[in-house]
Amino acid sequence: MKKVFIDGSAGTTGLRILNRISQRTDIELIRLPEELRKDNAARKKALNECDIAFLCLPDAAAIEAVGMIENENVVVLDTSTAHRTDDGWAYGFPELSDEHFKKVASSKRIAVPGCHASGFIALVYPLIEKGIISPDVLLTCHSITGYSGGGKKMIAQYEDADREALLDAPRQYALGQKHKHLPEMKKMTGLKNEPVFCPIVSDFYSGMAVTVPLFKSQLNDGFSVEDIKNAYKEKYNTDIVTYCENMDEDGLISANALSFKDSMQIGVCGNEERILLIARYDNLGKGASGAALECMNIAMGSAPASMLDI
Repeated sequence: MKKVFIDGSAGTTGLRILNRISQRTDIELIRLPEELRKDNAARKKALNECDIAFLCLPDAAAIEAVGMIENENVVVLDTSTAHRTDDGWAYGFPELSDEHFKKVASSKRIAVPGCHASGFIALVYPLIEKGIISPDVLLTCHSITGYSGGGKKMIAQYEDADREALLDAPRQYALGQKHKHLPEMKKMTGLKNEPVFCPIVSDFYSGMAVTVPLFKSQLNDGFSVEDIKNAYKEKYNTDIVTYCENMDEDGLISANALSFKDSMQIGVCGNEERILLIARYDNLGKGASGAALECMNIAMGSAPASMLDI
C-alpha cells in the first residue's frame, strides 16, 4: 500500500484528488489537521514520509515544497506551472509517445500538464512528429473553459446569486499574450514560436474545448487532412485519449460534454482547405486531477485508467 500526501488539498485540484483517492483501498492518505496545513515542519515531515506527494500549490510554494524533500524515493506530482518545462522532470502526458510513458513510469519528478496546454499539445505534437507541419509554422489556438479553472475565487464569483452581469457571457482573457501555459505549449510540441492564444472562460462549471485552425497551405507538401486523421488514429486509441471520427452533436460541439470525466476526445473538422483540430475534455479531469491520478497510477505500476472515470 502506497502512502500519499497532498500538499495543498484545500484548493480546487487538490480537493478533487483528495475526494477521489479517499475511495481507494490501495492507498493510505497522510492528512494534516487543519491547524497544521500550512505549518512547514509538519508539511516537511509528511512530504518525506510519503511514497507519493501531490503538489497542488502556487508555483513558488511548489518549488519550496520540492526543496523540503530529502527522501530520494518520494515520487512528486506537481500540478503547478513551476516544473513543466524543466528537462529534469517527466511531462505527465503519457499518450504522447512510448518515451513519455516510460519517463512517467520511472521518474521521481512528474509535472502534470496545464489544462489549456493539454489540448493544444495533444493536437500539435503528432503533426510535428510525423512531419505534417513544420516546427516553424505559426499557429493560433482558442480554448473555451468552464469557470472552475479559475479556482475557488472565480467559482465563488460565478456562483454568487448577485454576480455582475458581465459574467453571463463568455469572457476572453490573457489579452497580453502572456498566458502561463504558453512556454509548455511551445516546448512540448517542438514549435519554434508560441501560438497566438485566445482562452475564453464561460458560464459553465467544468469542461473544455481547444481548437487549432489550419490552412491547407500550412501543411508540408504531400500531406492532407487524411494524414492528420491517420496520425491521430494511430496515436490516440486508449480509453483515456481517443480519436473520434464524428465528435459533434448535430453540427455543434459542446465544451462541457466530458465534464467530470477523465477522458479526452480528439477530432478533425472543416474541409480540405480550412481545417479545425479539436480536443475536448474536462479542465478538472484530463486537464488537471484526472491527469495527475493517471500519472500516479503509472508511477505505481497500475493500469493508467485504474479508478479513473473515463
